[in-house]
Parts: sequence; structure tokens; C-alpha cells
Amino acid sequence: MSDHEVLHVKGRVLVGPEDVRDELWAVDGRITYERPLGVREFATVEGWVLPGLVDAHCHVGLDAHGAVDAETSERQALTDRDAGTLLIRDAGSAADTRWIDDRDDLPKIIRAGRHIARTRRYIRNYAHEIEPGDLVAHVAAEARRSDGWVKLVGDWIDREAGDLTPCWPRGEVEAAIAQAHRLGARVTAHCFAEDSLRDLVEAGIDCVEHATGLTEDTIPLFAERGVAIVPTLVNIATFPHLADGGEAKFPRWSAHMRRLHARRYDTVRAAYDAGIPVFVGTDAGGALAHGLVAEEVAELVRAGIPARDALGATAWAAREWLGRPGLEEGAPADLVVYEADPRADVRVLGAPRHVVLNGRVRDGG
Repeated sequence: MSDHEVLHVKGRVLVGPEDVRDELWAVDGRITYERPLGVREFATVEGWVLPGLVDAHCHVGLDAHGAVDAETSERQALTDRDAGTLLIRDAGSAADTRWIDDRDDLPKIIRAGRHIARTRRYIRNYAHEIEPGDLVAHVAAEARRSDGWVKLVGDWIDREAGDLTPCWPRGEVEAAIAQAHRLGARVTAHCFAEDSLRDLVEAGIDCVEHATGLTEDTIPLFAERGVAIVPTLVNIATFPHLADGGEAKFPRWSAHMRRLHARRYDTVRAAYDAGIPVFVGTDAGGALAHGLVAEEVAELVRAGIPARDALGATAWAAREWLGRPGLEEGAPADLVVYEADPRADVRVLGAPRHVVLNGRVRDGG
């Protein structure tokens, strides 16, 4: 055993919100709850332990102008890692970041391929910009090249209407989602407004990003179908600034964005109260900085979600939703150590004591 790489983690290990253990061991990058025999020397870290945090809406390899180079992508990933984010669902990127999979010091990424948007209806240089007749083919291509997710742009500003409108006809959305499911991929969509939601959910979508347009009419539909939302409240906080910038040219759109922002906390709380699965995502990598996972958890608490459920939305529940293990026997030793109990105060997440990835202490590397 002496040739194996061993780390001893002790304190209060939060295997689940109520499943608390005194210690675990990382042996050759994997978790075990049995002390390894024959080990004389090993490193030790101590504190309150969570599984590596999840950012379920993040964009490594992207900035406000489009794809970035590998060096910039690496900085983004390191920033997320040092904040405790060790599992990312990359909700659309124009860059090829597969090389990250070969790095055991960078977060694990579940990719949704490249955004699929309507022509001239999204941020320039981000998406495949297509017309409805090509939607099924593009969804199939992204499903095959992704890690089990496809990302649609469900609504965006329509310059002729001067406001947010749906991007896709119902029939094409149904066919595209069905094709993704046949290929084993789940589908999510960017949606700010109200009008695209019913068609997307009834077409079988698995998740909606932002979901600021949820209403008392669509919340029960989401709950009934089990459609998850990733509110990205740290991004929704930018809506007033965006509205100010568009006021002169698109006053209807600006007023709409302000209304969506004003009711954002009520919307998220109503979704949670109805039983809709809610997960943590920051929307980092566009206009927002990376490493904001703690701020997003705090925003969910501010919206009225109980602290333990907000914590689960970036820890246990989020990993289960994405099909990745937490602090289980034999799982990769990806965990974060804190000074105090994050269940008592989620603000603790903002200051990790140690970050352990693949069994090694990284701590800002």
C-alpha cells in the first residue's frame, strides 16, 4: 500500500444532507470509507466536507464575443475549480474544450455542444444560426457530439416585434426533441419570456435555463412533467442594465426585461414550492465572471429556497440529476472542505479551505 497516493479527509463529511460521517480516504484518486492497510505516511485535511460543487449552467471556452483560446479556457476552468466547482454542465460553447478531459487538475465537464439558435436571433459568434427546417438535423449532430445534452435558444428579441418572442414553431421543436431523445440526449433551452414555455414543455423538453417567464399557468405544467429549471439569478441581476441599454431602440423589450427581473425571486420560489427541480447555474463565460457558484446559492436562499435545498441544488441533488456520483464508495475523490457547516450558513461556500480533485489537494494550484 505504501506506493499508493493517499489522502485522509476528516471532520464532518456530508455524504448527504443528513448522512454525516467522520472521515474518508482518497486512495489513488478514489473515495473509500475503509482505512487503507499498510499506509504509514499520508496527507490530511480537516473540516466540513461537501462533494465537489456543480455549476449546471456554465460556459468554458466562451466570452462575450465568442470562442476563446485554450489559455483563456484554462483560466476559466481554474477559476471555477478554485471556487469549489468541480463538475460543470457546459450549457453551450463555440470552442472545443475536449482537451480538458485529459487534465486531472481541471473540473469535469458535461457538454451540451454548441447553442442552436434562429438566424440573427442570438449573440453573435455563439450559436449555429439556422432556420426551423434545419433544426432536427442540427439537434441530431449536437446530440452525437455532446455529453448527453443539447442546448436550444428558445426565445430572443425579435427586432420587428421589438420584444422577446419564441424562436421555433411547435412542430419542429417536437421533432427535434424526439430526435435528441432517440439519440440518448436530454434537451435544454434558453428562455427569458413566457410565450415559448408551454410548447417546449409539451414537446418533451428536459430543462429550461433562466425560466424567468414562468407563470401560474406554466408552473403546474413544469411540475407535472418534471421539467427542471436553472434560474441563473446572478445573471438575471443584469437585466436592469440590459434594459437601460435597449430603452431607446426597443422600449417594449426593455419594459419586459424589467418586469421579469422584478419578479425573479417570486418566480423561483413559486417554482420550488410547486415541486419543480431547481439547480444552481451561474451563466459564467458570457458577460459574467467564472467562480460565482457561492453567489448563486446565496441568491436561491434569498429567493426563499431553504438553505439545505439550495445547497443540494449545487451538491447532492445536482450530481444525481446529472448522473454523476457524490461522496460514494469508489467515486472520484472530488470534494471541497470548509471551515464551518454550510448547511447552517451557505455563505461558507464562498471561502473553501481546501479543494480536492481526483484525490489531490489543489488549493489554487
